Amino acid sequence: AATAAALALLQLAHKWALFAGMCVVSWWTLSTKCLAVEARGVRAALETSLEQGRARVARIVGRDTSSLSEDEVVRATVETVAENATDGVIAPMLYLLLGGPVLAMGFKAVSTLDSMVGYLDAKYRDIGWSSARLDDLLNYVPARICGVWMGAAALLCGLDGKNALRVVRRDHANHLSPNCAWSEAAMAGALHIRLGGAHSYFGNIVEKPTIGDDDRPVEIEDISRAVRLLYATAISLAAAVLLMGVML
Repeated sequence: AATAAALALLQLAHKWALFAGMCVVSWWTLSTKCLAVEARGVRAALETSLEQGRARVARIVGRDTSSLSEDEVVRATVETVAENATDGVIAPMLYLLLGGPVLAMGFKAVSTLDSMVGYLDAKYRDIGWSSARLDDLLNYVPARICGVWMGAAALLCGLDGKNALRVVRRDHANHLSPNCAWSEAAMAGALHIRLGGAHSYFGNIVEKPTIGDDDRPVEIEDISRAVRLLYATAISLAAAVLLMGVML
């Protein structure tokens, strides 16, 4: 509502003011650069020391990080890039196409609420449950598009798109969330690594299915590869969305 009101005021001022406002709001809904910066920050910290890597990755994941190994820090970062490619990049683009900045900002509000209180925790049970279920609903279609699109985009950045799509077909349901495994499977397949497994949240071990295959050891460079795939996915979809916007 606040976004719609602000844009309405800009429209009264001048059409170019409205255009500028819509561009700014649209930019706010996309998290591509922010996600890339945080992931690269984890890599830089990890190259300094494991302790700094753990501290930096704690900024972008909900799991306990104090006892993570170097491989686990890398996996956590790659998983976060993959998962947030859906609700931070793909979904906002699709909602921008369908309803402009107002609809995209509405989606971001739900997504932010889910990330803050959408936990299976007594403190947030009521509001957390409702925000998490609404987020699942709004991401249902974007997550599936993201998995397939990311798999195809892997071909654009020198990664294994064929294996990405194979793992998406096989492992897209391997997650407690109905949506997260789609992009994580594409990422795992493109990099030929395994994601998922057991993680600690608030001192409790949560067993999650694994995604992808342990074809090779995880390495720090996988963080940069994940960021490269994120950008390939975002840029190629943005081009497609702009084309559809012109055609429509």
